Amino acid sequence: MTSDIRLVIFDFDGTLGDTRRIIVTTMRDTLRQRGLPLADEAKCASTIGLPLVDCFRKLLPQAGEEELVACADTYREIFETHREQLAPTLFPHVKETLETLHRRGILMTIASSRTSQSLHSLVDALGITHCFSLVVGCGDVARAKPDPEPVLHTLRKMSVAPSHTLVVGDMDVDILMGARAGCHTCGVTYGNGTRRQLEDAGADFIIDGMDELLSSDIFADPER
Repeated sequence: MTSDIRLVIFDFDGTLGDTRRIIVTTMRDTLRQRGLPLADEAKCASTIGLPLVDCFRKLLPQAGEEELVACADTYREIFETHREQLAPTLFPHVKETLETLHRRGILMTIASSRTSQSLHSLVDALGITHCFSLVVGCGDVARAKPDPEPVLHTLRKMSVAPSHTLVVGDMDVDILMGARAGCHTCGVTYGNGTRRQLEDAGADFIIDGMDELLSSDIFADPER
């Protein structure tokens, strides 16, 4: 794998932000409020990374489109009520890694299936906005992960070739999105996907902590 990486495209949920608790709680509260069959934590977590309507489509395969849209709307309302009590946090070593890459002149962006408003709000609250040149939410593209459009959109905006780009995420949809755009890919095991899922999706390499990104060959300290 080339060490000439100029751009890193990060997923948000499960990669930068530890949002599993608030997402799963909000999903289950949404199902409960709408009188729908409850899904367990693992099933809810397996949908993270998809647009909301697709999350509920996976949880409720028999539901009609109108019900799925209503679930997504209810989810957004409940999510905001949980923001203070179940506030997302950054995973260990994320901020230090972002700051280090930023100082080294590596371009960084985010590609998420969250709405742009929600994504910007969370990134701001976590104090990492200054690290990113672009933040792409589901409203910025017509097709979401695992389609490559979020990455291709980013590459056009940043004027960087796929061969100089690394996509980092915790779910198979992140890896597939990056690979289908012709980019290098890195899976993280501390989020919502498993190592096996990341391997099966074809991740070029896998790390167990964000700080391992800095010790990898592509981002090794040039002064060492």
